[in-house]
Amino acid sequence: MEVNNRYITITKHIQGSAKESDFELKVAPLGLSVEPGSNDIIVKNLCVSIDPYQLNRLKSYSSTQKTVQAAVGIAPGQPIDAPGVAKVLVSDNPEFVKDDLVVGFVHWGEYSVVKGGMLKKLDPKTELPLSYHAGILGLSGLTAYAGLLEICKPKKGEKVFVSAACGSVGNLVGQYAKLSGCYVVGCAGSRDKVALLKEKLGFDDAFNYKEETDLNSALTRYFPDGIDIYFDNVGGDMLEAAVANMNPFGRVAACGTIAEYSDAAKRAAPNMIDVIYKRIKIQGFLAMDHMSLHSDFLSTTTEYIKNGKIKVQEDISNGVESIPLAFIGLFRGDNVGKKIVKIADE
Repeated sequence: MEVNNRYITITKHIQGSAKESDFELKVAPLGLSVEPGSNDIIVKNLCVSIDPYQLNRLKSYSSTQKTVQAAVGIAPGQPIDAPGVAKVLVSDNPEFVKDDLVVGFVHWGEYSVVKGGMLKKLDPKTELPLSYHAGILGLSGLTAYAGLLEICKPKKGEKVFVSAACGSVGNLVGQYAKLSGCYVVGCAGSRDKVALLKEKLGFDDAFNYKEETDLNSALTRYFPDGIDIYFDNVGGDMLEAAVANMNPFGRVAACGTIAEYSDAAKRAAPNMIDVIYKRIKIQGFLAMDHMSLHSDFLSTTTEYIKNGKIKVQEDISNGVESIPLAFIGLFRGDNVGKKIVKIADE
């Protein structure tokens, strides 16, 4: 048996901001059979994660491409892999059988051929939406959990600032921080997002960074007693302003630099005298560094969701063909919460 597999790839390496013309919807026949001994698994993709870091993989060069397997470069015409949820159709791996629900790295497409080590089986009796496993219960959630609780180690009463606070990671960081007894302020790119942070997600305060002409002054206004923890999703001017307003022994979890991904001129240059004399810790990290926390993260977060202590924010588009605009929209701030593309029903 054979199917036509529709998938997204790039037409050329991306320079600067991504455009629709950089992407192509391709169609290729895919036989639904695997070679004995191959360990291959063919899955039907149900939903895929859309993440800003992927832009660095789609460039002709980025220093990130030499760091970890999940960040290696992608050539024009090559399928783009990303975290997602899928259903097994055919398996040569004894750990997986037909109709198993799995989570792991699949393609921005309708079907994927993957190795068993790239997938993890989901409980078929899961009570939560499958999309959660590509977002809040996936790498985005673990990033927020590990970055705040392991890197920054918040204490009750500390003051926490979160940039891109309506994004897939930022909104969770703020909610975890509130559950840790912290005072939390977030920034976002619209008045509607600011209202969401304060009225639904429980942030103590929030502001629209696009309405601020001086970020340093804005943070002084929102944190008159200084910042203890800064969860950085954007880099650039925001990181510089946060460092300038941090208290002695402040901690910065450097999670993302979306301001720099499409414009290298926005590279941050924090005042190193402040970093040294305030003894500020700035630590970059990846979720995969903290897989030892995964079990605790999963059980804790699942319980928070079920008892309403964490509000899940998803922004879902439908169909493979919607992936390019979903991705481009990340850099315009179109998404509210975790951006996911639903490809098929179970």
